[in-house]
Amino acid sequence: MSFRIGFGFDVHQLVEGREFWLGGINIPFNKGALGHSDADVLIHVICDALLGAANLGDIGKHFPDSSDEYKDIDSKILLERVMELIRKGGYEIGNIDSTICLETPKLESYIDLMRGELSRCMNIKADVISIKATTTEKLGFVGREEGISAYAIVLINKVGVS
Repeated sequence: MSFRIGFGFDVHQLVEGREFWLGGINIPFNKGALGHSDADVLIHVICDALLGAANLGDIGKHFPDSSDEYKDIDSKILLERVMELIRKGGYEIGNIDSTICLETPKLESYIDLMRGELSRCMNIKADVISIKATTTEKLGFVGREEGISAYAIVLINKVGVS
């Protein structure tokens, strides 16, 4: 098998007056992430990790924030397009491991919902998707509740290669 790994990192500012999308679901909160799209930081890091693993660049290359086509787009659409690229390259996902850094709201009750939505969107089993959440112990922009960050690492392998 031909295994490849990819890593993704992203941050978004949190502001009032925006919906808070994370892992493909809308989470009730008084702030939302600021961005050109719906600013779903978790989906963005997964896209970047997948694209990097397949040596296809990054999310900005494929979906530039200078394009009106992607203004306020649902990030699940971007993820579906990334999955098309991954599959076109002959790859399948081994697993995804991700971490979200956020002080509030607490995410424990949303993690299974996010895993289910990502599983559906990517057409993979939920048990290969790991989502963890942590705080930064009140340190930095995340600790001051000014923003959110996320990290993801993925393992992909070439289908039919031994």
